[in-house]
Amino acid sequence: MKIEEIDKNLLVNTKIAEPDIIWMNIRQIPFVISGIQYDEEQGFYTRMPQAVAEQVSAGVAHLNSNTAGGRVRFRTNSSFIGIHAVMNNCALMPHITLVGQSGFDLYRKKEGENTEVYYHSFIPPMDMQTGYSAPFETDGALAEYTINFPLYDGVKELYIALKKDAVLLEPTPYRHPVPIVYYGSSITQGGCASSPGNSYQAIISRMLDTDYINLGFSGSGKAEDKMVQYLSDLKMSVFVCDYDHNTPDAEYLLKTHLPLYRSIRAKQPELPIIFLSAPDILIAPQKFSARREVVRNTYQTALDEGDKNVYYIDGAELFAGDNWDSCTVDGTHPNDLGFYRMAMRINKEIQKIFS
Repeated sequence: MKIEEIDKNLLVNTKIAEPDIIWMNIRQIPFVISGIQYDEEQGFYTRMPQAVAEQVSAGVAHLNSNTAGGRVRFRTNSSFIGIHAVMNNCALMPHITLVGQSGFDLYRKKEGENTEVYYHSFIPPMDMQTGYSAPFETDGALAEYTINFPLYDGVKELYIALKKDAVLLEPTPYRHPVPIVYYGSSITQGGCASSPGNSYQAIISRMLDTDYINLGFSGSGKAEDKMVQYLSDLKMSVFVCDYDHNTPDAEYLLKTHLPLYRSIRAKQPELPIIFLSAPDILIAPQKFSARREVVRNTYQTALDEGDKNVYYIDGAELFAGDNWDSCTVDGTHPNDLGFYRMAMRINKEIQKIFS
């Protein structure tokens, strides 16, 4: 017996039979896409130019099509919202939900409200291979909507269905339209949030109404020269350096961390930079203590050289509080509690910068 036969609340509906709807590709006006770009030559969405990713490493080239941080935003009063995603599905991962890995979730802000809130998850079926469809009935109120893209899967196309007679408008621009750029590891990419909107960057985005770009590459955030060059040229409001976790050892981090800072600072003298050390310090201090010192020393060096636009967050603070040991799925990757704690701590520094 299948679980959905016992509990109807766990039934995944991928059939769309709604009458009087119209399908639109999100690359059409007035939809606004953030955090990802469409590669016309490759025929899928990427987080950075694929040609550059291929020059960085095989890992970055492969993970670049994982749409972590991707969003499509719009306003509508449609009483129905459906999606049809054409995807290049990855193998199932055992320690993240299928919604977080391959699903889309929906947030909305009704007229007169200040903050987006969770509204629905478009849940993929377990046997999905090339994408899926999913329907949802709304209350028909005019609202701003954000659909967050999968954290660990590739999207070739996304189509949205609305009622034919519904209003469709551009979204209100972000209060902070110049994106925060996050660079780092699988934790940065969003592993293992239960749904895309629960990554720490997405939480911060909702709190501050700010755009962002997620350049977390699982196992592949290693500050290679080509990646550093690309990061240095990006237009951004804040740079969050969170790649400690992917370096093989403290010696590798020592060779790359300060040079990364110097390269970005040379190109962008006034850019606020936040350095993070790995949250694993609480669980495995013997492995991460030396790395933490490297990150802290980069920060201190910058201060000693007169840089007043650098910030440091000790990884031990990221999960701090009651039940800190309940913040991960596997001792490394945050669950939703872990990502919430990370968002709250990092947000404090970003608020200082924006104010």
